[in-house]
Amino acid sequence: MKATLALPSDDKRWRMVNATMRRHGYSSSALIEALHTVQQAFGYLDETALQYVAKSLRVPLSRVYGVATFYNHFMMKPGGTHTCVVCLGTACYIKGSPQILETLEKRLAIRKGQTTPDGKLSLMVAHCVGMCWLAPVVMLDDDVQAEATPAQAATKIQEWVSK
Repeated sequence: MKATLALPSDDKRWRMVNATMRRHGYSSSALIEALHTVQQAFGYLDETALQYVAKSLRVPLSRVYGVATFYNHFMMKPGGTHTCVVCLGTACYIKGSPQILETLEKRLAIRKGQTTPDGKLSLMVAHCVGMCWLAPVVMLDDDVQAEATPAQAATKIQEWVSK
């Protein structure tokens, strides 16, 4: 264990992040858990959070960035009110998920990993959502759209964004 670094701000959510790292003895093995706590508390991982976690756990900032950018779960900027995830796993890919992604990118005028200008929807991809028998799969928040087609996905997104 080590002495606690000064929190980045007075925001009480930093106490939760610090508590997670303290619970794990400020061990470098707590990196993913600490990043999960930051994301739960703030909704995304920003520069300040990455630096604070790196210093607190005595981990190189490059390693923190590497972990944060490797896993799809972590967001490096604020997300939209809703999230659309297009699965690009093997089964979904073969059954047409790249075409779904392309259609959604055109319809929403954003690229994967981006959020619509009004902040309503973030378009994300996953390398597998674990529902291969339903391929291709599009997740709208927690709603699974099975055997999706580009037209169906675009229509559902439009209904959703219009709410």
